[in-house]
Amino acid sequence: MTDTPPQCIICTRDLRDTETQTCRICVEKVGANLRLLAGANGLYARLADSLAPGSGPGGPAVSGSRTAPLPVRLGVLNLQTDRGPILSTLEGWVRDWSETYGRATVGETGTLQQRLDHAVQTLRFNLAWAAAEHPAFDEFAHEIEGVGRQCRIATGDETPPTRVPVACRCGQILRVGLDMDGIECRHCGTEYGRQEMLRLTPTRRAAA
Repeated sequence: MTDTPPQCIICTRDLRDTETQTCRICVEKVGANLRLLAGANGLYARLADSLAPGSGPGGPAVSGSRTAPLPVRLGVLNLQTDRGPILSTLEGWVRDWSETYGRATVGETGTLQQRLDHAVQTLRFNLAWAAAEHPAFDEFAHEIEGVGRQCRIATGDETPPTRVPVACRCGQILRVGLDMDGIECRHCGTEYGRQEMLRLTPTRRAAA
């Protein structure tokens, strides 16, 4: 009986002898996702072009009331802030790699763009080490892919993922998608893993 070869913690491909924990394909994908975020023409910088109402994937801003529309899209503005999901995620991983492993340099000064560029540069510099040794590298890869997706949706380069209404065991309606790893029902507290979530029964609304 032969031993089962170790598998990549991200994609579950069989690892080669020269690979530790993560396969080369997944490491290159994470590196590419990081690279696309930074720089003057990167995804983060391009968010500024989507701040005006009607500039995103939703089309022209239309108001049915007499109240003047907001001068900016608040969702996009939140993505640009230092505590928003883009910069806070990147700098959070830099702090983890620095404080826990001494493998990164924290640089949370300068403009938001400078801070993002520094975080991306630091993470890319230490990527090979993290892919081979960091115990949560799969979580890191998932989050980096997620922040890139948020930027692409905000700029109109990617459509939001489809959400299908399904019924929880308690009867509450949950909205799930193929991009989700699982979901928790806020009504009864039941947690579903990815496979359990995908087996939930779609509601009549979804079938229609």
